[in-house]
Amino acid sequence: MIKNGKVVDLAYSLKSSKGEVLDQSSKEDPFTYLHGAQQIVPGLETALAGLNIGDKKQVTVTAAEGYGEVNSDLKLTVQRAQFPPNAQIEEGMQFETQTPDGQGIVFTIEKVEGDKVSIDGNHPLAGQNLHFDVEVLNIRDATQDELDHGHAHGPDGHH
Repeated sequence: MIKNGKVVDLAYSLKSSKGEVLDQSSKEDPFTYLHGAQQIVPGLETALAGLNIGDKKQVTVTAAEGYGEVNSDLKLTVQRAQFPPNAQIEEGMQFETQTPDGQGIVFTIEKVEGDKVSIDGNHPLAGQNLHFDVEVLNIRDATQDELDHGHAHGPDGHH
């Protein structure tokens, strides 16, 4: 049964509210995670708790329990001069910066107009409900190494 400290293999499909497939994992190439280690969105982790091998479930995760609501404070317009002089800046590109407390935030360049660059630090799926179709393929006890590291390791013991 899925509970904290278990390594879980899933086949899944993630769709937008419009039915567009955003991500997926197959039985042949499953997604593996350590339950309870905050490796997946909270709403999905909660919905998977208690399932067993072979169980299938459709789960709708609200934006709040997924990648969060859109935070307008993370939508900024900055000057081109704030980027390295030789940096090629194009719409859709991403870059990471550090907050004052050292946390990394990934920003996406939304628009470049002259010397002004519009950037967005929200996750691309922020503000969206997520629709998962999942099948539990395997459940096993996490190794002490996996528990210590806070994530599942691959079949050969590495990340």
